[in-house]
Amino acid sequence: MSRQMVRPGGRSARVQASVHTAVRELASEVGRDALTVPMIAQRAGVTPSTVYRRWGDLQELLSDVAVERLRPETAPGDHGALAADLTAWAEQFLDEMSSPAGRAYIRDALLGDPDGGNAGQCSAYAAEQIDVILTRASQRGEKGPDVETVIDHVVSPLMYRILFRPDGLDAAYARRLVIAVLDPTGR
Repeated sequence: MSRQMVRPGGRSARVQASVHTAVRELASEVGRDALTVPMIAQRAGVTPSTVYRRWGDLQELLSDVAVERLRPETAPGDHGALAADLTAWAEQFLDEMSSPAGRAYIRDALLGDPDGGNAGQCSAYAAEQIDVILTRASQRGEKGPDVETVIDHVVSPLMYRILFRPDGLDAAYARRLVIAVLDPTGR
């Protein structure tokens, strides 16, 4: 279990919250590339050694903040049918992840994470959201693919295109992926 998955309590939670807030505020004020640990620590009201002890280095801290920022804030919308729910979710996922902020968060999440725990956490966020959509559809009596199939056929191509081939990437592409995963026979 990575450190990011543990919800700290008490002072530890306050330190995490104040440092995360300092990173977000300073990134918008001076730019992400100008951030330093001493600058962040001063804004957060902690010592630089507290930051180094907790996160190791600036890149690990930025990675931790990115994973938290990539956490979905709400459950996926209920539009009454699997195709509508999954399409709306895929379009929103694409919109958020392909934005300049989303791409920066993805990059930071991966760069400060040599063991892959943050990438796994970001993947878990998507899987949890998809599971909500598929469970809801199943409860309505709709048949659909499993979570991993949606990850493989919708999320994976979207992430690849966002990171490596963003030109021409639009909501229509996300819709085509959802149509293909829901009707693999192409009927």
